[in-house]
Amino acid sequence: MKGAFQLLLPLLAGFALAMLTLQLGNWQLRRAAEKAALQRVAAERAATGARALPATATAEEWQRVRITGRWLAHATVYLDNRSYNGRPGFHVLTPVELADGSGSVLVNRGWVAAGVDRRQLPAVLPAGEDAELEGVVRVPQHSPFTLADSPGQGRLWQYLDLAHYRAQTGVAVAEWIVQQASPSADGLVRDWPQPDAGIERHRGYALQWYGLAALAAGLTLRYGWRIFRGRHRDGHAARV
Repeated sequence: MKGAFQLLLPLLAGFALAMLTLQLGNWQLRRAAEKAALQRVAAERAATGARALPATATAEEWQRVRITGRWLAHATVYLDNRSYNGRPGFHVLTPVELADGSGSVLVNRGWVAAGVDRRQLPAVLPAGEDAELEGVVRVPQHSPFTLADSPGQGRLWQYLDLAHYRAQTGVAVAEWIVQQASPSADGLVRDWPQPDAGIERHRGYALQWYGLAALAAGLTLRYGWRIFRGRHRDGHAARV
């Protein structure tokens, strides 16, 4: 019995590996399809042109909007662990009190590089007092994967939780934020990734996983065939 189990164990392991890598390939293809669909949605909404929205509106992600109001610089926060071209840095977020009196909207103004001492936040040119900009609507993840105990304290944040932000700053921002696209003389980088970023990478990973699945299946079948041939020869020899 023990000998039979030892022979079957590599077969089971090979089959499990083939199934696992096959499922990983399927997952990568699904991610590519999701991003392709997101790209189509973003292109359709970008074609409508920017329009003003009240803070109380239910905005659609990737919708182009126009923001007019007053910057609330005292409520600026820095999102940590944001990279650009391989360099570590921060996203700088400042709320705007809308001129229509409907409330405030948090604006992701752009990226700034981190200094040598990450505890020292980089200096950013003030946005001024009056705000007039265009951008696209983004909706923060409700439960992002993170090891941080809390979204953030003070000006340094690990991820954005709008309810926590309201409680910490006292600014009643909308349920959506704006990713600034229009230029501004503040030195921040606004080279935002497109919604189709990574489609070909996902497809490439899928091809690699399928290749590993085929290899695992092939080696497993070869091993099974060798066991079958060996037992067949042994049975034939015993009969002779």
